[in-house]
Amino acid sequence: MRASQEVSYMIGVDIGTTSTKAVLFQEDGTIIAEASQGYPLHTEGAIKAEQDPDLIVEAVIYSIQQVMTSSETTADKIQFVSFSSAMHSVIAMDHSGNRLTPALTWADNRSAAYAKQLNKDKTGHDLYTRTGTPIHPMSPLTKIMWFTREQQDLMPQIHKFISIKEYVFYQLFGVYIVDHSIASATGLLRMDTLDWDEEALRVAGISADHLSELVPTTHVIQDLHPSYAEQMQLAPSTPFVVGASDGVLSNLGVGAIDPGVVAITIGTSGAIRTVVDRPIADPKGRYFCYALTEQKWVIGGPVNNGGVIFRWIRDELASSEVETAKRLGVNPYEVLADIAEKVPAGSDGLLFHPYMMGERAPLWNPDARGSFFGLTLQHKKEHMVRAALEGVLFNLYTVMLAIEEQIGRPKTIHATGGFARTELWRQMMANIFDQKVIFPDSIESSCLGAVILGMYATGKIDSLDVTKDMIGSTYHHDPEAEAVSVYRELLPIFIRISRKFEEEYAAITAFQIKMDERLPKNI
Repeated sequence: MRASQEVSYMIGVDIGTTSTKAVLFQEDGTIIAEASQGYPLHTEGAIKAEQDPDLIVEAVIYSIQQVMTSSETTADKIQFVSFSSAMHSVIAMDHSGNRLTPALTWADNRSAAYAKQLNKDKTGHDLYTRTGTPIHPMSPLTKIMWFTREQQDLMPQIHKFISIKEYVFYQLFGVYIVDHSIASATGLLRMDTLDWDEEALRVAGISADHLSELVPTTHVIQDLHPSYAEQMQLAPSTPFVVGASDGVLSNLGVGAIDPGVVAITIGTSGAIRTVVDRPIADPKGRYFCYALTEQKWVIGGPVNNGGVIFRWIRDELASSEVETAKRLGVNPYEVLADIAEKVPAGSDGLLFHPYMMGERAPLWNPDARGSFFGLTLQHKKEHMVRAALEGVLFNLYTVMLAIEEQIGRPKTIHATGGFARTELWRQMMANIFDQKVIFPDSIESSCLGAVILGMYATGKIDSLDVTKDMIGSTYHHDPEAEAVSVYRELLPIFIRISRKFEEEYAAITAFQIKMDERLPKNI
């Protein structure tokens, strides 16, 4: 689509778990062009989850270049590029600026033993209370503990531990910087001072010199490397806003920044979040607290298992439906949703616990595993598909219960993410949460949030409230009384099962790890 030459534009970039997307916006929030490029997540058994950081840098360059090309926009029309990024990744870098390891993603569980160790005594709870990051293998704190204890031969070579967004900025600008938002998700940053926590550093086994320079989420950097500027069709002087994490920016991008307004996102993983005006930790350690700006914080709970469950169903259980979709020229998820829609709410008593990648909120248990419960000979594939979709939402609802203890029943729920393309899943959410759920027409909430933060950072706006004028049109789903009644019966069963399985989760995980030990060893 050709961009008008009378106006200027902004680019929002979202570095996600499975792809990077760039979106070119007009100043009023209208999307002019968008592009994305995917990359693999390399898993090994139930423990490793890695990515190639260089492929992600390539995806950033490609997606920006594509929106510039497809819109026929010239570099002088770009006000800035602003970034959103997934959290909790760790890459070890040497003193020459070369990476020593792949990116260990949020889903990597190699540090599970150290998370368990911290959670056994007061140290872990005290660290959580100061940093806002629950003690879990997702956390860079525990990942770095794993490095310093189990990769000691590598440690003398390590100059920095950085995240994937830091790696991108290092490649583009040659500096190590980390924004307060990404840093607040490491388990190493004090919420009250926005500086590295001395005790957390000691526990991790590193010094502050091993980490990047802390900067606000509104930090602007220029002097883009000329070769990358040429590839992206940008001027080297184009302002780049470091931005924040995808979670907090998704709240901004759907307009969920007022008290009592909750945002739910389901992409590969998922989360429930709400904005507060000061950092708040949960006495029971159930939710995170991450920075958006120095004045706005986001509390909520992330889940490992979102759209990845639907993808697993498609890839492993639905070969005939995928083939049907190919013949019809439609998305296979549409075919799966059609067959699931034939099954009544509650899947005739079939429950699915979606813990295929362990689980963060509300269990904070990397040993949790997925299961179908209640299977009978009457259940068919369509029941399993529907139960899987319901299970993802049941789990998110249990996270909401913890947040409600802090904010009460939400005034409004806004939802976005790839799941919003599926009408059945959207309606399920309204029924399971028993509330009206509002959806923006555009699902690119993190990119839009990045752009709004970029406008604030560059002085284009003086308040983040402009979000409400930029999200465009919305639609909503209301709860259906009959389905709500069914889900209210099933939810307590769903919750009790996951609690009762704690010992069994640990036992089956130990068995799986024993089997994994037969695989080749490499970082």
